[in-house]
Order: sequence, then structure tokens, then C-alpha cells
Amino acid sequence: MTLPSSWTSDLALPESSFAESALTRQGMLTKPPGSLGRLEELAITLSAQQRTESPAVDKVHISVFAGDHGVCREGISAFPQAVTAQMIANFAHGGAAISVLARQLDAHLEVVNLGTVGDVPPMLSGVVDEIIAPMTGNLASEPAMSPEQVVQAVAAGDRAAERAANAGAQLFIGGDMGIGNTTSAAALACALLNRRPDQLAGPGTGLDADGVSHKARVIARALARQELETDPLRLLASLGGFEITALAGAYLGAAARGIPVLVDGYIVSVAALAAVKQQPALRHWLHFSHQSAEPGHRLVLDALEADPLLDLGMRLGEGSGAATAVPLLRSACALHNGMASFADAGVSEGS
Repeated sequence: MTLPSSWTSDLALPESSFAESALTRQGMLTKPPGSLGRLEELAITLSAQQRTESPAVDKVHISVFAGDHGVCREGISAFPQAVTAQMIANFAHGGAAISVLARQLDAHLEVVNLGTVGDVPPMLSGVVDEIIAPMTGNLASEPAMSPEQVVQAVAAGDRAAERAANAGAQLFIGGDMGIGNTTSAAALACALLNRRPDQLAGPGTGLDADGVSHKARVIARALARQELETDPLRLLASLGGFEITALAGAYLGAAARGIPVLVDGYIVSVAALAAVKQQPALRHWLHFSHQSAEPGHRLVLDALEADPLLDLGMRLGEGSGAATAVPLLRSACALHNGMASFADAGVSEGS
């Protein structure tokens, strides 16, 4: 299997001429310049990304990537590993937070099963099987993925972006599910940012202070066996998870197909960071929904020069924070497209 072209070929940038037209329109609307703040910026950016004078995010595609982690053998999670498979069924049955939010948004939700230790019932509605292995290797003592497996995960993400494009999606959201994945994400972020484990390890699913300290020591072991490396794909293979790698592939795949991306919390932001390291132009296609309560998230956001829209203390994952922010993007588009100009409304402009 070979890497998808979105991983290896240069990305196109959003179309600046549409941004200029959108900026001009914002200056003509019946409001003081800049008075809608970041809602104006969102509309302008979406216009350039979608190459249209009338941006919209009515068609939202949400892909939640799920996979298990071998590092769970180190006792780094407050929840048992069986939860990953159980949550895939919960997504399919409509009971998870992201399921509820997707219904509220009338968004398309799919779950991409990349491999779980527990059994997932067959033929679940909305579940796409892209199974690589029951779980990754234990990153504390061995590479998480083989070279073949990391390419499989990138390709699975790219196929999700292709499905979104074929469905006419105007916005792509990636979510994550995998017990142990905050350990993998923190290890990967340490390597990408040259930071210490204690700066990026957090409580995840609810660890106490001793549990967080143990997680940091496990990450330190992973980094100690990791040779000095800057290539994102090799780092993902060594320290990442199936779902984190698929997210990176999906973000590049979405951008390559001209679909804006709304980034969720800590796990997916680390995936986005890895993808941006691979293709710096990806940053121009990303919107950031919220700052997670997971303490390492702020460092990752700073590295991406990201100012998220919300800070609600969320740390669930699944794409839930991103889904919560979609109404803000929709409001930005509605205001941009629907407000009258000073000339249309017969309102005097300011001096």
C-alpha cells in the first residue's frame, strides 16, 4: 500500500481573491467595521477556502476514528480497554454525545473502526470497518505501528475525506475514540514540540495526580527509546495511534479536496500538528473549535498559532467540542450572506 497523494503532494492554498471580495462585502454591511469580530473573520476565511462569495456549512461530515492502544498494558487509563468497542456500538445506536450533536446539526456521522481489543457487533449502521489490528504496539517499549500499518491508517483517513467530498461536505470534523489515546497523543506532542512529558501528560479519562505522574513516566520511557526523529510519519509509527494517524490523513485529505476542517480538542489537535508538520499549507484550511481542559492542549494550540472559538472546559473527544462550535460558523455565514448593505437599506455610512 502506498501513501495517498494528499500526504505527499503540495496542498493548494485557499483562494485569496474570494477573501478579498468577502472583506469588501463585510465593509459594506450595516454595522460598524469589525463589530462582529471573529464572526467576520470566519466568513472571510470560509469564503476563501470554499471559493465562493456565499460561504456555508450546512453540510457537515463527521468522522470519528476509533482504535485501541497497546500502551494500556502500562495502566495509564482510568477506564478499561473494552470501552473502545463498547463506545463504537454506542455511537452507532445514537447514544453518545457526538451522536446527539450530529442529530442536532443534521450532520452526517460515521465511525471508522480501525481495530479494537473488544468485539464490535457486525453490521452496525454508520460504522466503516478499516481494521488494521486489534490494537497498536505498546509504545513504552516498542513502535506503536509497523511501516505498513501507519500507511494503512493514513489511507483510511484519506478515504474518509474522500467520502466527505463525494457527499458534498462543506465542513469536515474529525473525532477520536480510543482508551489510552491521551498517552499516545502526549508522547507524540512531546516529540513534535521537544517538550517534557510532565508538560503534556494530563488526566485523560480521569486519572488522579499519581496516575498522571505514572503516565508521564511511561511517556518518558517511550521517548527514551525513540531516536531523534522529525519525520511526521515515522513519529506517528513510533508513538501514535491508529486513530491519531487516520485523523492526520483525513485532515490532509479534506484540505486536498477543498474542504475546510474544524479541529476538535487535544487528541485531534496533536493529529493536526503532525499533519501540519508534514504539509505546512494545511494550517490555512484549519479552524479551531475549543480549548480542551486537558492541560497539554494549550501548548499544542500555541504551536499551531491557533486561537480556538470556545473554552467550555470540555475534554470528551469524539469531535464533540467541534460540533458544539458549528453554530458559530453557521451564524458567521448567515450574517455575511444575509445582512443588507448600507446602500440596500438606505442607511448612512459612518465617516
